Amino acid sequence: MEYDYHEAMKLANQICFPLYAAARNVTGLYTPYLKPLGLTYTQYLVFLVLWEQDGVSVSWIGENLMLDNGTLSPLLKKLEQEGFIKRRRSAEDDRVVEIFLTEEGRALQEKAKDVPLRVAGCIDLSEEKTSRLYSLLYELLENQKEKIIKKEIEK
Repeated sequence: MEYDYHEAMKLANQICFPLYAAARNVTGLYTPYLKPLGLTYTQYLVFLVLWEQDGVSVSWIGENLMLDNGTLSPLLKKLEQEGFIKRRRSAEDDRVVEIFLTEEGRALQEKAKDVPLRVAGCIDLSEEKTSRLYSLLYELLENQKEKIIKKEIEK
């Protein structure tokens, strides 16, 4: 079968578009619940990481959230100015900056505790489909990570 670039170039045949549009829509579902807390979606993700494990390096947060330093550094600076986190240089390696929650940052978890349930209630998929989607998306992310690592090794 010959490659049909006309067919391949249709928006409906791009895997990137439904991923992009769905991601934007799902991310937007968080706004009404995060705005009263004074948080953006990306800040919320940082808190999810820190509520799970406090006192981690900036690079560890970036790796887990797949965010670069250009995105993460100003975000962390703002959270520190707002009194939610403290940044400290590692005692073992002063090149490493570690992030710690303040009391205000820990208290925010209680205020945000219903966000996942509320957002899940806005997504009209069965538990089975949600689970399947979750698995496929993480498989896709893992495949992409492996390709990035291979490219880095080849350099």
